[in-house]
Amino acid sequence: MNFHTRKWIKPEDLNPNGTLFGGRLLEWIDEEAALYAIIQLENPRTVTKYMSEIDFRASAKKGDIIEIGLESVKFGTASLTLRCEVRNKMTREVIISIERIVMVGLGEDGKALAHGKTQVEFVRDRLTDS
Repeated sequence: MNFHTRKWIKPEDLNPNGTLFGGRLLEWIDEEAALYAIIQLENPRTVTKYMSEIDFRASAKKGDIIEIGLESVKFGTASLTLRCEVRNKMTREVIISIERIVMVGLGEDGKALAHGKTQVEFVRDRLTDS
């Protein structure tokens, strides 16, 4: 699993208990999954279709640094399925794991658009020597 993004927990990210608000974390995960899928599918019209059960296992508090990790699990005809794990860099605990996030690329008509991808690609591999 690759951990692409780190977030610093600030006062505005906390719930009344003084720990990381779950809704804020899900917002960050959804955004990270979208960015990852947009790059992989090369389609800016990529949306979240499905997110499996969410398992909160620990939390974070103000000042903690968390990392969001994503892993490609499966390429569908118009979709990309990801797995996610978020960990607390300070306590080394896994905060949350999500087994399946399905992202779908859409065409201009708003319907699923086949992408023809079968494996993870890296931007450096798309660049050609000129």
